Amino acid sequence: MALLAFGAARMPLESGLSHALRAASLTPPPLEIGTRDKIGQTSSAVALGGLRTLVATFLNLRAFSFFQEQRWDDVADTYDTIVDLAPRTRYYWETGSWHLSYNAASYYLNDSKMPALRRREAWRSSILKGRAFLERGIRNNPDDWSLEANLGFLLSDTNKFPAFRDPNETFAAAAEAYRKSADTGKALSYVRRAQFYALARVTGKETEALAMARSLYTNPKNHTPTVTMLLLILEVHENPSMDVAQRAIELFETPQKAYEALGDHWRRTRERFPIYGVAAGLESLERSLSVPPEKSIFSKALQPPAGPDEWFSK
Repeated sequence: MALLAFGAARMPLESGLSHALRAASLTPPPLEIGTRDKIGQTSSAVALGGLRTLVATFLNLRAFSFFQEQRWDDVADTYDTIVDLAPRTRYYWETGSWHLSYNAASYYLNDSKMPALRRREAWRSSILKGRAFLERGIRNNPDDWSLEANLGFLLSDTNKFPAFRDPNETFAAAAEAYRKSADTGKALSYVRRAQFYALARVTGKETEALAMARSLYTNPKNHTPTVTMLLLILEVHENPSMDVAQRAIELFETPQKAYEALGDHWRRTRERFPIYGVAAGLESLERSLSVPPEKSIFSKALQPPAGPDEWFSK
């Protein structure tokens, strides 16, 4: 009777302590029944003994075997179980998403045995699953800068963003992911620039992007060719009557360097960067540099932006 009474008195205290420890990420939540079934009786006993990360490590090796065998559904299922065991381990979220968004997507892109329509849908589905997996990782690790940065990279990847269909919405989501990553104060310096690159590609956000370009450009470390070029282009958007060639020379030091920089940007059709004033600047510089018509950049056809229509045409 005394033991029962003592146990009943302890239960509210222990329950409250357990909730507090889980909220502070000091102890993991209890294993769900589905997870126990997936990992088996022995592994479940090990996990319940406090060695969940050990079980997750072995499952990660199993997932790699599935990857080598190109068993993509098994890869996805295994990583779902892994992150149930180790939800605070960044590596598993990033690796699982990478297998889905990149390895599986590339497999479907190049698998000649499947009909084109099935390949296209499987390609898109795997990328969407990779995004959803990363977003679940972010919800479990809201202060992790790397997971947010990986989401931004996926959404703005030239070979992936066509899967999301609406470029404006996709680049806006990429910019927001990069912003959250940079705002943690832990991200690497490239993340803020990557936020700007994504934002500059959102139609209707030119004013906001120009303000960000000017802020970035105050730091000499951000004088990258892309930041400098987008600064010029967004300035042209703000002031269409400006002398594009002269401003390009100011930014890139010489007429030849300005012409090369504008030409490189003109050819970056796949990345969907804005090109306000680029053609006018190139025409002006070609005249001042006496570029012959046969060597003009406009004499070379531009490649159309690559996408599913081209990739899955056969």
